[in-house]
Amino acid sequence: MIVQTENLSKWYGEVMGVNDVTLAIYPGITGLLGPNGAGKTSLIKLMTGQLKPNQGTVKVLNQGVWNNPELTRRVGYCPDIELAYQFMSGLEFVTFFATLSGYDTSEAESRTLQALETVDMLQAKDRPIGSYSKGMRQRIKLAQALVHEPELLFLDEPLTGLDPNGRRHVLALLKDLADKGISIIVSSHILYEIEALTETILLIHQGRILAEGTISDIRELIDEHPHKVYLSTDEPRRLAQVCLPFPDILSVTFVNNGEVVDESETDAAGDIIIETAKPDAFYARLPELLIKNELNVSQLYSPDDNLSSVFKYLVG
Repeated sequence: MIVQTENLSKWYGEVMGVNDVTLAIYPGITGLLGPNGAGKTSLIKLMTGQLKPNQGTVKVLNQGVWNNPELTRRVGYCPDIELAYQFMSGLEFVTFFATLSGYDTSEAESRTLQALETVDMLQAKDRPIGSYSKGMRQRIKLAQALVHEPELLFLDEPLTGLDPNGRRHVLALLKDLADKGISIIVSSHILYEIEALTETILLIHQGRILAEGTISDIRELIDEHPHKVYLSTDEPRRLAQVCLPFPDILSVTFVNNGEVVDESETDAAGDIIIETAKPDAFYARLPELLIKNELNVSQLYSPDDNLSSVFKYLVG
């Protein structure tokens, strides 16, 4: 167990940041998921000893976190805020943090070069941070979190603002670090980003943990409520006729050019929205139905397969 909390709470005046959280986190990668303002940053700051709890306890690597320099040497932290030292080069910035960790000049420089190589920033090490792209700034923040070779990394929204290439690069880097035995707790408000990293997640909302476990576990929770699936097809009426006989199908709606229409108004091609009470069963039988009836579906997606829908269901 790398993190354990019991009845952990933190409030700011009348605002509750973290509300009576009891949890256990095990080695590997764990995703901390929640919308903006859910309490992710407050929880991470409690775990890293930057905030003192008003109530309850938190242990990291079996140690208390508040005012514990020994533990600080074993964890790395990548904040969500932009870096303050824009005038420094990447090399200067990471070296500065290495010296704060207690290394002499020679050791700090050696460790900095190793950390910069790990995050693929050696070529840009002498450029000022103010000239870096968003992705490069995220990687230089990762470098300072890695320079003292921590056992555990806390990453607060490390993928925010990255372009697709930057996101892929950082995701690959995090997977590589995990393969090397570093445990990672990473926060995000975007489900698919965490799905690319790990199956183990915590869902947080208004300072409370709503659910925890694997993504499959969480999906089972939301799969208990009616689920809408959009399908684009060249034969919407026939697709509807094929799907409707099954008892888990609650309704079928026809859509043309984004507008709901009556069946009699559907064109040869269009979209249908199928509402099902058992989405897993629907998805499982759909391929066979399409092949058997020689139906073509050019696009399939569900607006209910996203984080906001998960929270809407669990909160409701």
